[in-house]
Amino acid sequence: MASTTERKARFVIGFGVFFAALWLAWSTPIVYPLKIFVVLLHELSHAIAVVATGGTLHSITLDPRQGGATFFTGGSAFVALNAGYLGSLAWGALLFTASRTRWVRSDWVTGLIGALVIILTVFFIRTPFGIVFGIVFGLAMVAVSREMGRVMNRRLLWVLGLTSALYAILDIKSDVLDRPELQSDAAVLADMLGLPTLLVGAAWIGIALAFSAWLLARAYRDA
Repeated sequence: MASTTERKARFVIGFGVFFAALWLAWSTPIVYPLKIFVVLLHELSHAIAVVATGGTLHSITLDPRQGGATFFTGGSAFVALNAGYLGSLAWGALLFTASRTRWVRSDWVTGLIGALVIILTVFFIRTPFGIVFGIVFGLAMVAVSREMGRVMNRRLLWVLGLTSALYAILDIKSDVLDRPELQSDAAVLADMLGLPTLLVGAAWIGIALAFSAWLLARAYRDA
């Protein structure tokens, strides 16, 4: 049985290898489906916030350029706008935690994600690309849950969780800090509050970095 030091070393090495591989493959077709999945989580977070604050969700769009939009009426625009980037970060933390929790059936979680993606696609996604992606990705997740063992499902959740958390940070940086003129969630929220877009973006990325650091520190401690 591995010692605590060995387990912690394996965790650090594993994360380092994953981060390096993700960085090198970021613009390749290998990572592309994961990026679209995170965009879907982003829009799903908007949708949940809308419904939770009394609004009505009409539709969700996804496009191949890693873009998306959520169309709704009512609800709290303030909550919904904050929910996008921070929601995808929270989803990533949830998946990452599930992958490291021994009593959680990883294959059940993978299958549930696949089923929910398919249901969301059928009822709310209204773009051809989004429909094809949602159905194919959802079916692939269900297939993995049924055909692969718990170890492989746990590793898949680990990858999805970390990618979601890291992509949330990079997405905020790209949409807000690198391109402040873009009509992003931060720009709309900044107009609503009368604040500079960069200030809203900096606040979001600060929260994302702090939360990700806490998540990894906790995972290292529990390794």
